[in-house]
Amino acid sequence: MSKHKDEKHRHGQSAAEWSLGHDEHKTAPEDPAQRPIELNPDDMAAPPEEARIQEPAANQFADQLADKEKEIAELKDKYLRALADTDNIRKRMRQQSEDTVRLQRENLLRDLLPITDNLERAVEAARGGGNGKPIVEGVEMVLRSLLDFLRTNGVIPRESVGRPFDPQFHEAVDHVESGEHPPNTVISEFHRGYQVGERVLRPARVAVAKAPSRDGPSRKNGEDGENN
Repeated sequence: MSKHKDEKHRHGQSAAEWSLGHDEHKTAPEDPAQRPIELNPDDMAAPPEEARIQEPAANQFADQLADKEKEIAELKDKYLRALADTDNIRKRMRQQSEDTVRLQRENLLRDLLPITDNLERAVEAARGGGNGKPIVEGVEMVLRSLLDFLRTNGVIPRESVGRPFDPQFHEAVDHVESGEHPPNTVISEFHRGYQVGERVLRPARVAVAKAPSRDGPSRKNGEDGENN
């Protein structure tokens, strides 16, 4: 009887062990958090949608920046060239101006040489003695040459005696009481005035008539009218 109980006990233990082992081989409930992440090869190769949008914009910005840098370099080159051209033009104009002044001065001095020749002839005639006529003729020849030279350069003498006093053309250095000339009339000149075109080169220095005073004798032309 004890043997039979032992067998029954072993038989029951074996069934329980089999049941336990069978339960262990059953699949355990799957935990979603522990589920492995499966990656799609297509997703790994392609960048995100935002990156695909930003990449063309970045390339476009880089191209625009390169174009602007190229444009700035071209403008800088044009500026430097224009600056150099302006400097060359300024130097060329200064040189031309200096050459023009030099040529005008040379022409002026060259035209004075014949007058110098006539003066030398007058001096030689004076040294030869005689009645003085050759000297006068020589001086007159020099004067004619000088007046021709001035006229060639646009300088003309201006007549003043007998004309009304004009401060634009005359410089009054004396006022003379005169009953023969209307007041404010030029009655004599100490040196002649000249003009170039419409511009006054030198005003004439003149004596101007004024009305005689009632309580004193009238002065003659050029006299001071005072007793020394």
